[in-house]
Amino acid sequence: MVDIVISEFMDEAAVDALRNDFSVHYDPTLVDRPQELMSLSASARALIVRNRTQVRGDLLAASPSLRVVGRLGVGLDNIDMPACKEADIHVFPATGANSESVAEYVITGLLMLLRGAYHSNAAMLAGDWPRTQLAGREINQRHLGLVGFGGISRLVARKARALGMRVSAFDPYIQDNDAVWEQEEVTPLSLDQLLRQVDGLSLHVPLVESTRHLINADSLSVMKPGAVLINTARGGVVDDSALAEALKEQRLAGAMLDVFETEPMTADNPFHGVPNLVLTPHIAGVTEESNVRVSSVTAENVRQALQEA
Repeated sequence: MVDIVISEFMDEAAVDALRNDFSVHYDPTLVDRPQELMSLSASARALIVRNRTQVRGDLLAASPSLRVVGRLGVGLDNIDMPACKEADIHVFPATGANSESVAEYVITGLLMLLRGAYHSNAAMLAGDWPRTQLAGREINQRHLGLVGFGGISRLVARKARALGMRVSAFDPYIQDNDAVWEQEEVTPLSLDQLLRQVDGLSLHVPLVESTRHLINADSLSVMKPGAVLINTARGGVVDDSALAEALKEQRLAGAMLDVFETEPMTADNPFHGVPNLVLTPHIAGVTEESNVRVSSVTAENVRQALQEA
């Protein structure tokens, strides 16, 4: 009988800490073997996952003893929250534990995309010297737009302002007269205003019905041709096909994507041959340091919940 099943990678020290008090089955590849995962979860009281394990449907039905889900991260779109609530299963995201990593990723993306000098390996190795073609732009005095203004977004804003950027944000849940705008030195704008004005756009919203394909052909069409886009939120917030076309047609200067509608990406994705595009495998929030923090917070959340159950 197993108390805790961990289906994706977690810091070993945090796993060992849980083993001191509970029976733990840890296999970071278990997410790719759903039948085995369901079998192991049959007696488990807790399940610890990242973003790929789908905590819904058959898995929940196969886990009658489940009382706790620890999420090694913050997004909850892979977890059926209404079903968990109905079954009295408590879900604990690691809120704030990977904020620094995501914010640094966004700033790195802005620097890379606006400078535009980091795709020249092939030309250089072939003996070319594309110096004049690679005169990029500074981020100093550029205008950054943030879609969503929660904790990570505010951290991005502080780092961007420290580098001399002007920052604006759209968040329909924060009133224009809220004190947070003045505190963070950020200008509230409508989404349309933001899209039309900014040099860099970074997305920080959950994937819900109102945000699905929020960045689509229409919204991309009003952005500056020199603007760049960074998505560390959720893949479904961006219409991948529309973005690919905008980049191919040079209606957008570049994009850096860490999240996708289908993860891992499939061979028929629309990004083959797309220029000025950086793709990473959902790692914006994953660094050595953040993995320790996220794992520690999640282990403690699960421990307390099981001890109180």
